[in-house]
Parts: sequence; structure tokens; C-alpha cells
Amino acid sequence: MRVTRPMRALTGAVAVLALAGCGSGGGEEQAPPTATGSLEHLAAEAKCEPDMQTDADTIRQALCAKGDEKYVLATFATDRGQREWLNTAKDYGGYYLVGRKWVAVGEEGTVTALRGVLGGTMEEGSEHMNPGGSHNRGGHHG
Repeated sequence: MRVTRPMRALTGAVAVLALAGCGSGGGEEQAPPTATGSLEHLAAEAKCEPDMQTDADTIRQALCAKGDEKYVLATFATDRGQREWLNTAKDYGGYYLVGRKWVAVGEEGTVTALRGVLGGTMEEGSEHMNPGGSHNRGGHHG
């Protein structure tokens, strides 16, 4: 097969993205590998004593506080349950740190700091519920 100029350009673009970390955000710090485990394990990693709010088969949810900063930490029985919960919750705005079968929800700075401990991917809620934010596009980072 003959390599054409557009194909070379596409291959070059893919290589550049791979070397650049594909969406690393330029100045963002590298997050550690995404944490896994029970709600209690994740809370311990984040140095939080969880105040349990929901303890059901499909979702476990607790409030955590670090000084004046508060956030919700939730774990899910299934990936599908997590995604359905996120899709609904993001309609209300907010900032979400998402791992495999877990989510932390709080202020942008709080969730960003948690990412340095728990890893995961940053996602943002609906733009119309986050007025004035600098990155309120309803997307994700990471």
C-alpha cells in the first residue's frame, strides 16, 4: 500500500499526541494510577473519615471533610450504575473525579487536589449550573 501525504500527516499527528500525553492539558500535573477498592479504602487513601449517607447494594455514599472543604465520595456496584448516576448528577453542575466504580464530587479545587491522591479523571457538570466557572463546558479532563 502506498503511503499518501494525508496518511503521513495523520500518522504524524497521532505520534505527536501520543508523545504529548494526548490531552494532558499542558500544565496539569500527572495523576497517580487510579485508586480502586471499597468506599472505606478510598476514604482512607484520601485521609477522610467517611460520614455514611447511603449504604445500599447498588451505591454507597459518604460525606468527607478536609478542613473547610467538603465532598461526597460514592462507590457503585456496577459500571453502568455509576454512569447512570453521573449522567443524572451532572445535570446539577459540579466537579467530579471519576474512577472505576467510584466518584468524588465537590468544589473544583477540592476535587483537583483529590486527583493528586486518588488518580481518576476530572469531569464537569452542566455549564448552566456552574455559572462563572473557567472551564464549565460539561466535559472531562484527564
